[in-house]
Parts: sequence; structure tokens; C-alpha cells
Amino acid sequence: MQILAIETSCDETSAAMLRNGQVLSNIIASQEEHIVYGGVVPELASRAHVAKIVSVVDAALQRGGVDKHDIELVAATHGPGLVGSLLVGLTFAKGLALSRNLPFYGINHLEGHLFSTLIEYPHIQMPFLCLLVSGGHTILAVVRDVGDYEIIGQTIDDAAGEAYDKVAKILGLPYPGGPAVEKLARQGDPGYVRFPVANLKSASLDFSFSGLKTAVLYHYKNLSEDAQEKHRADIAAAFQQAVIAALKKNIEVALEQTGVQTLTMAGGVAQNKTLAAALQQLAAAKGCDFYSPKPQYCADNAAMIGYAAHLFATKKRPFSNLSLSAVPNLPLI
Repeated sequence: MQILAIETSCDETSAAMLRNGQVLSNIIASQEEHIVYGGVVPELASRAHVAKIVSVVDAALQRGGVDKHDIELVAATHGPGLVGSLLVGLTFAKGLALSRNLPFYGINHLEGHLFSTLIEYPHIQMPFLCLLVSGGHTILAVVRDVGDYEIIGQTIDDAAGEAYDKVAKILGLPYPGGPAVEKLARQGDPGYVRFPVANLKSASLDFSFSGLKTAVLYHYKNLSEDAQEKHRADIAAAFQQAVIAALKKNIEVALEQTGVQTLTMAGGVAQNKTLAAALQQLAAAKGCDFYSPKPQYCADNAAMIGYAAHLFATKKRPFSNLSLSAVPNLPLI
């Protein structure tokens, strides 16, 4: 089956072509309009999607070597995300499906991330434990099958990626903050200061990064300007170490409690090489396998949406109704 997939949940306009689960193309058009604002401006994002969607879809078809008349299924993200952004891709996909009388799947953006690792590693057996870590979500879930998930931990406030962006702003780093903080942290001493790792109730595997972000803010503000400049890299390194410690602590318990033999990491923050190395080491110590997608499948992308649609079709899940709406707060389960 040849699947055209579209992803416009936030500020990336993406389209991909897949054939029987193999990615033929995966076009991602980033929006630079938001850099000057230090974050995504929803109205600007939706307007940029409108301007780019046709050319991005055309590029996906051309690079995939597929004629538009050979598309057999259309898929698009219908949540969660920015409602205006979601509507652009979803409306385009539904219009194409209607005009060509093609089946259509509305895909949960979070499910796309859960299965993104399988694009490159289709041999991964379920159940597996997935850390979905991005700017909007930090979720620890057991994936037992397509559509069968158990959330065993999630953030109760800021997501890890959101904390990275806020700390980047504190330190005067450019948006997006995650890559900038990781790059700066490589030059710093993680032992410079010990930032707090939230301890929630003993049985909880939830996360909290709001207190950590606040601790960084107060520490930085209490320094002189000279000390701020001198220790920026040290603060970034200490912050990153605290984030990784919080994630590792709960993942270690989750691996022991669930008994699964495979750990995966997905989402935009999965591009962080320091975090990936730490989880690789943890999995090895627990006798588990560890997998994470390459960067183009970590960021918001249509290939993961198309792969989820491929799995849905393989499992013969009912197609979506063309009246399906965008759901900005769509939960995983």
C-alpha cells in the first residue's frame, strides 16, 4: 500500500510517502518565522502551513517517485497540537481523500512518536517501554500492541523539552533551546552545582521539571554578570545532568517493574546525544536493548504518521470518518 502522510501539528510542515512501511520520502519544512519571538506563534504557524503545504506534498511525491494517482491511502495528524496548524494538514488530507475516493486515517501525533523507532528497526518486538520526550510531552509508556498502551509515568507540569527551552531563554541562548543547551553543556562542568531532582510520592513514576527550571532561574539571577557569563556552560551542564537523572531514575524502576526487554526513546528531545548515551548505558546495565530513531524521525515528521497508518492498515483497523476534527488536547489513551 502506498501511503501519503501529512504532519502539521506545530511548526513543521511535513509530508511523506511510504510503500509497505518503507519510507520513500520524508520532507520537513521548518518555519523560521518564530526564531525572533523565542517560541512558536500559533497564528504565524498556521499561515506558514497554508503557504507551504502544497509544495511540501508535491516534493514528497516527486522525491518518492510516486504519481499522485497511485496514492492508495492518506493519513494526517489530527491531534494533539496547535488547532490552527492541525486544521491545515488535516483539511488538506481529507480533501484529497474525498476527491480521489481514498481511505483516510487520522493519526494521533503521540502514536506516531511511539512507533517512530520501528521505521528503522521493524524487528522490535512488543511489548516495549518507550520514553516519549519532547517540547510538549514527557511520557513513559508500555507499548503492548498497536492501540494497546499503558502510561506508567508522565510529567505533572513542564515537559523536559519545555524545560530545556525555558532554561535556554534564561541563559540567553537562541530558540529552539534544546540543541543550544546541549551544545553549551558539553563545555561545562555538571558538578558545578547540584540542581534538584523532584521526588514525588514513592510509588509514582511521574516526572516534574518545573522546580528544576525555577532553581536554574534563581541560581542564575543571584550571580553577578561576570559570574553569569563565566558559569553559563556549567549551569547548562548541571541542568542537563538533573534532567537525565530524573528520567533515568524512573526508567530504571519501570524496567524492573514491567520486565520488558526493550527500551526506546522518541520525540524531539531524543536527538540529545548525551541523554541517548545515558539511556543506552542504563539499558545495557539492565540487560535490555535500546533503540532511538535517527534525528529526522525524532522531530515532528510525516514519516512516523505514515508508519502508524501502515500499522493500522496491517491490523485492519477501521478507517477514519472524513468528519474527523482536529483535537488540540488529544490524549494518547
